[in-house]
Amino acid sequence: MSPLRAVVTGAGPGSIGLAVADALAAEGWDVVVTTRSAEPARHRWHPLDLADRASVGAFAGWYADRSDRLDLLVNSAGIHLDLGSRWRQPQLVDGHEVHWRTNYLGTVDLTTALLPMLLRTPAPTVLHVVSQLHERGTTDQLVGRPVRYDSWASYGTSKLGLVHHAALLAEEYADQGLRALAVHPGAVSTNIANRGLETRPVLRRLRNLALPLERRSLMTPAASAALLVRLATDPQAPSGYYRKGRSAEPAPTAGDLDARAALAAATRAWLAGGGAQL
Repeated sequence: MSPLRAVVTGAGPGSIGLAVADALAAEGWDVVVTTRSAEPARHRWHPLDLADRASVGAFAGWYADRSDRLDLLVNSAGIHLDLGSRWRQPQLVDGHEVHWRTNYLGTVDLTTALLPMLLRTPAPTVLHVVSQLHERGTTDQLVGRPVRYDSWASYGTSKLGLVHHAALLAEEYADQGLRALAVHPGAVSTNIANRGLETRPVLRRLRNLALPLERRSLMTPAASAALLVRLATDPQAPSGYYRKGRSAEPAPTAGDLDARAALAAATRAWLAGGGAQL
């Protein structure tokens, strides 16, 4: 019997994604990982930039040429920039705020491209790694209404969008056996914060000094990955939002069905090339 197959995005050094890939491989899974550039030494790898539609398409085509199915997609890749809240205007990629373009649109683009392969398997799973910070996301920003810019709220909105997207996947494909999970991985010590401090050398030095305390007080990537893998591989864990490894209620904004419908329509238009500005 051939091993189960998984794709795990965002598997850079010290990341939750790499720890998830390690845990799955230890259980006998055939795992492919992605990063934007550096190749991890211990897994089959392909580059992927979620903010580039050509890169997403190239990865999906490469994977389809090498596999006839996909059992599990773990969308762990993402960015959280401007931790110091210095930006007063959104940083744009393809006309979209950078967190939204990467974390939400890029993840949905990849999931959509791989969906036909997922649906070839009897019980496929999509797991979006989200954040409790989706509570800082706003429905106004989610559906494209003007808001006063705040990069932390924009990051939260990108994760709020993924909570909605997981619910949409579950609604549309449950009858084909698909499970869609949106999982807060916990407070984890990873390298993601370093990207937000690249232009803040003083804060970066302070963070480096605080790293020993951070690593003692926060979860390790391996501990977080153990929770994610347990949910991803447990067929009894239903679609929905999870925190601390257990089913939980997301922020009230994640239950706004009108906003979800508007988001779904705008996302479909963007995927089709209509250029809708979400």
